[in-house]
Amino acid sequence: LLQWYEFAVDVGFARSRRRMCAMKIYAHLNRLRQGSGGREGSRYMLLFLFAVALGATLGAQNPAQPLADTPLARDPLAPAPNRGQGEGVGPYRTMVIRGTMLIDGTGGPPRGPVDIVVNDNRITQIRNAGTPGLPLRPNRPPQADHEIDATGMYVMPGFVDLHVHAGGAPKNPDAEYPYKLWLAHGVTTVRGVPLTDNALAVKEKQRSAKNEIVAPRIFNYQRPGSGWGKGIPQSVEAAHAWVAWAHDNGIDGVKLGAERPDLMEIYCQDAKKLGMGTTAHLQQTGVVQVNAIKAARMGLGTVTHFYGHFESLLKDYVVQPYPVTQNYNNEQDRFGQVARLWDKIYPPGSPEWKAYLEEHLKLGTTFDPTLTIYSAGRDVMRFRAAEWHDKYTLPSLMDFYTPDRQNHGAYWYDWTTEDEVAFRNFYQVWFKLMNDYKKMGGRVTTGSDSGFIYQTYGFGYINEFELLQEAGFHPLEVVQSATMNGALTLHEPMHKPIEFGIVREGMLADMVIVDQNPLQNFKVLYANGTIRLNDKTGKVERVGGIRWTIKDGIAYDAKKLAADVQQMVEKQKKERAGRRTTTAGQ
Repeated sequence: LLQWYEFAVDVGFARSRRRMCAMKIYAHLNRLRQGSGGREGSRYMLLFLFAVALGATLGAQNPAQPLADTPLARDPLAPAPNRGQGEGVGPYRTMVIRGTMLIDGTGGPPRGPVDIVVNDNRITQIRNAGTPGLPLRPNRPPQADHEIDATGMYVMPGFVDLHVHAGGAPKNPDAEYPYKLWLAHGVTTVRGVPLTDNALAVKEKQRSAKNEIVAPRIFNYQRPGSGWGKGIPQSVEAAHAWVAWAHDNGIDGVKLGAERPDLMEIYCQDAKKLGMGTTAHLQQTGVVQVNAIKAARMGLGTVTHFYGHFESLLKDYVVQPYPVTQNYNNEQDRFGQVARLWDKIYPPGSPEWKAYLEEHLKLGTTFDPTLTIYSAGRDVMRFRAAEWHDKYTLPSLMDFYTPDRQNHGAYWYDWTTEDEVAFRNFYQVWFKLMNDYKKMGGRVTTGSDSGFIYQTYGFGYINEFELLQEAGFHPLEVVQSATMNGALTLHEPMHKPIEFGIVREGMLADMVIVDQNPLQNFKVLYANGTIRLNDKTGKVERVGGIRWTIKDGIAYDAKKLAADVQQMVEKQKKERAGRRTTTAGQ
C-alpha cells in the first residue's frame, strides 16, 4: 500500500499528485480499519500517518521537479504470479526444432529446411534437414527428449522491444497481462524505461532470469533519482552519486529526458564508465538546450521517439515556432504541435540533413523510433476500432485510452482532419530520416512504448514492423532491427558479446516459430493473425499468429498465452457487468 506513495516522493512528483496518492491510501486503510476495528484498525491508521509524515519530510528535503515524461500508471503494478504447471515446457537436455525455415536475424536470406538443436537453454547445432523440393531426410540425428515439428514453418530469433512500460492500475493492474502479450507476440527481451518502479523492476528481472514467472527477459533502465529515496538529483554531486548508486542496485541503464546540460553529460559519461546504457526522450521542455545531436556528443547511446531529431534540423529557428497559445501541459497541444515540425527543418537530402546523420553515425548513436506509439495520430478512428481490442484489450485499458485530460496519451480532446494531415506529412519525413540513417549504416531498433494511445501491448510492437517496412526497410532489415540490433544495443554498453538476437550455435535459445512466412506479411505475427481468401474453398480464413515462443530453452505455446489474455479480458468484462447489475438492483 505504501509502495506508490514512496515512489511518488522518490521521483519527485508534484505535491498535488503526492496528495492524491495519500488520499487513495487513506481511503483504503480506512476501509480496512472499519473492517477490522479495535487496536488492529488503529495500527493501520498510525502506519498511514507515519508514511505521510515521512513523505512530507522527504518532499521538503527534495523539492518536486516535473518529470520530462511520466508514463507510469497512477497506482503500483502487481507482480506476476509464479509460473504454473503447464506454462511452458522445458528446458530439456536435448530439444530439436525439426524441418524449419530459418531467418537468423543477421540480415541473411532465409534458409532451410534445417533442424535446430537446443541443449538446456543454448542453441548447439543447426543441421541441414534435407533439400528444398524433396522429402525431408528420415531418422535425422540427434535423438531428442522433446521435438517441435516445425515443418513448413519459420524460425526467427526472439524479438527485442527496447521501449516498454508494464503499466499498473487503473489501466492494467497486473504485470501478467503485458508479459503474456509480449511473449504471445514473440518478444523474449524487453528494456523497461522504466518497466515499473525500481524495487519491483529488480525483483521481476530476477524472477524472469530464473524463469520463475512467464515473462520476457528484462533489462532495467530507470530515470535519474529513481529508487534511492533522495529525489531527482539537482546538483553535479548528486548526479554522480545517483549513477553510482544505480549501478550497485540492479539498474542496467539510465532513461533520460532533456536534462540540464551539465547533468546530462554526467549521466551519459558516468553510465558509460560503469558499463550502463543510456536512452533519452528529449522532451520539448528541455530540447532547446539538449537536442539529439548535442546529447549524442555528450555520449548518449540511444535517441528514442522523434524528440530531438527535428529540433536539431530546424532551418529558420532555434526554437520551434509554437502558437502563442501553446501549453505543454495540454497534451493535445504537446503532441499536436510536434507534427507541425515536418516543414520547418532542412529537407531530406540536403547537406544539413546528411551532415546530421553522418555525425550520429560517427558517434555510434542508435535510433529507436517507436513509430508505432504515435501512429494513431494519422488515423485515430482506425486504432480506436482495431480488431484486437475486443478480445485482447482490458476494458480498464480501453478506458485509459479514451479522451481524458488526466490520462497520459489520451489527448484526443478535439482531434481534427488537419491534425491527422499534419501527422501524415510528419511521418513521411520521419520515415525518410530513419531509412536514410539505416542506409548509411546507422543502427535502427524496434521499440513500442505500448499501453498508451490505443496501442495494446504486443500488438503495438508488431505494428512497428509494419511501419518500418512502410519507411522503406526490407522485411529482412525489419527483422534485423527487431533482433540483432536490439541485442547489440543492450550488450555494447556492458562490453559483452551478444547472447541472443541471432539464431546461431552458442546463443541463448530465444526463438519465435510461426506457421506462415513473416517476410511475406508481418500481419501473421499478430496474436489474432490475419484474414485472407482461400481460393481453393472460396472462403475467408484466419491464418497466422505465432505458434511457439521459446525463451531460455522454454517453449511457450503462444496461442495459449493469447488465450490466457482473452480470459483476463473476459473476466474483467464480467466483473464490470456484475457491478452494473448490482447497482441497478440497488
